[in-house]
Amino acid sequence: MANNTGFIVGPETVRMVELGHPWVIADRYTKRWPSGHAGDIVALIDESGRFVGTAVRDPGDRITARVLSRHPMKLDRGWLEKRVSQAVRLRESHLDLEGTNAFRLINGEGDFLPGLTVDRYKDHLMIQLYCGGWKPYLGLLSEVLQKFCRPRGIYEKPRPQDTRSLAASRDDKKMSRLLWGEPVSGKLAVLENGVNFLVDLGEGLNTGLFLDQRENRADLMRRVKGTRVLNLFAYTGAFSVAAAVADAAKVTSVDVSEPYLDWARDNFGINRLNAKRHEFIAGDCYDVLQDLHRQGCCYDVIVMDPPSFSTTSKSRFTTRKGTSDLVALASRLLVDGGLLITSSNLQKMDVADYLKELRRGALQGGCELRVIQLTDQSADFPYPVTFPEGRYLKYVISVKHEA
Repeated sequence: MANNTGFIVGPETVRMVELGHPWVIADRYTKRWPSGHAGDIVALIDESGRFVGTAVRDPGDRITARVLSRHPMKLDRGWLEKRVSQAVRLRESHLDLEGTNAFRLINGEGDFLPGLTVDRYKDHLMIQLYCGGWKPYLGLLSEVLQKFCRPRGIYEKPRPQDTRSLAASRDDKKMSRLLWGEPVSGKLAVLENGVNFLVDLGEGLNTGLFLDQRENRADLMRRVKGTRVLNLFAYTGAFSVAAAVADAAKVTSVDVSEPYLDWARDNFGINRLNAKRHEFIAGDCYDVLQDLHRQGCCYDVIVMDPPSFSTTSKSRFTTRKGTSDLVALASRLLVDGGLLITSSNLQKMDVADYLKELRRGALQGGCELRVIQLTDQSADFPYPVTFPEGRYLKYVISVKHEA
């Protein structure tokens, strides 16, 4: 699928590639490229004909090509084996995975395989493609992963662009396909920080466990013994279960989806936690917060880890419009000196803008928030210093003080 003809990129793209950024964004230069197919390997050149890099094409996407190397190369078995082995060695050498068998094995641009991720769930692997250019190489990738990882099975889960519409139409039930090996029947129990979680490799937009929060959940477990915890946007209850395992006095989990809360209860069960000692509330977080305030409820720790936008019409949350309002409402339920833990995975919002949202929320809520810790995603989600988009997760721990 190689193409020996050079593909001209504009001076801004040349500058970004030479600085180490792996994306070629569609512009007036790329519109002049010859027609081609997703997966074509092309040589990028500047207007003088000087070689800039080798990239894989994805003509239908805004990111029309992703740079694989600053040198001429072929996307063959030898090149792919080198990249995969580097990713595996990084996890083996530099990550503390004791009590964990669910983690990210390949993190796209962070492992120099842009547009491609691979997650390990116990003995199975899950490939996700954020770039259509990788589709022609799925067979080769599967073979290389078998060699280095020895899985029992390998799944592929596509990353659709319009997840909101897909979830609303409920066409997301069977989102994965088995590429190779043994299928998983039903949900699979995996370990994270010594805690059990159920994941679904076959259905849904996600597996039920966001691996990038692993280290943050471990941190939460060190803070919550004997406390009353409120977990908003609980999803399948990962933060809730972590808190309960760490002897939180009571955990209240809120999510708009009753099926996800049922999944959360199952996660409590497989950890031999009595879900009846805790609380599960199905409803929009805004409405629930107001109801809890009217009831006079208060909490020592409140966790807010919402999606970038809600995929259900029952919730009106979006990060850019909803964070400050949620902070204001939640702060009324938090005891003086309590912890407000807020998180966002919206890549387009940087840390400074996110802190401004927290500031607005504190002002609306009539309190002071003092940040004591600011982290991002777990270490198995590395990113190059030349790719700031790779640092997408913002996880902020603040202490509330009465104004």
